[in-house]
Amino acid sequence: MPFFEHFFYYPDARDRGSPAEARLDFEDAAIRTADGVTLHGWYLPTPARPARGTVLHLHGNAANISGHWPFVGWLPAAGYNVLTFDYRGFGRSGGKVTREGTILDAEAALDYLRGRQDVAGQRVILFGQSIGATIAAVIASRRHGQVAAVVMDSAFTGYRDIAAHHIYRNPPMLLIAWWFPFGVSKTYDAIDHVPQISPTPILFMHGTADRIVPPVMSQRLYEAAKEPKEIWMVEGMDHMEVWEERGDLAARRFDEFVQATARGRT
Repeated sequence: MPFFEHFFYYPDARDRGSPAEARLDFEDAAIRTADGVTLHGWYLPTPARPARGTVLHLHGNAANISGHWPFVGWLPAAGYNVLTFDYRGFGRSGGKVTREGTILDAEAALDYLRGRQDVAGQRVILFGQSIGATIAAVIASRRHGQVAAVVMDSAFTGYRDIAAHHIYRNPPMLLIAWWFPFGVSKTYDAIDHVPQISPTPILFMHGTADRIVPPVMSQRLYEAAKEPKEIWMVEGMDHMEVWEERGDLAARRFDEFVQATARGRT
């Protein structure tokens, strides 16, 4: 992994549980990338017939899907199939994580979904959280016609921007690592890709008390994006905290947005 990229990813293989704990139906998914890496994921089918759509979940930068699946565990009961998977180097996926690799991984996961007989013809929604939201922006800008809607939760504008934010607000870090952001590449930055997502609808969501990614970054992304777009600033919530503290509210907002896009009302 290039030196500067090391600081954006914190993968591990620790088993924190699975959807079986919530008595959810799921299956292991083996996803092959264009460069030959095998990724591990979980596919959770909805019992609803017909399904309201299929969600591709792009998780945050730490741990693995055994700690992230609860963010999407509510979706099957709401009528959505879900695929959540680990980027290369995370959990049970092969390879080593890189920024470009995460893009290849997400594209492979989308292709995997579109190739499933029980998903073919359904609307696919990208749901990216934190670093996964940046990945979602890139994929949505490239795959017009293959993605019906995008939800970007707690997104940052760019890799250099978020590095600078954390270093410059910490005096000891600023003293010894003021130079670090200048070495961070600006490739695959969300701010460069959100203008290209239109006409696919986007929902930006962000806690106003986020201590990891400043909420102004989602506001800047919203301003850069073209219509149709929405933004939901969640009062008093920290980084992705709304899913733990007000999961019912977050689920309702997600579902209302996706269903409105299906009716062409965004």
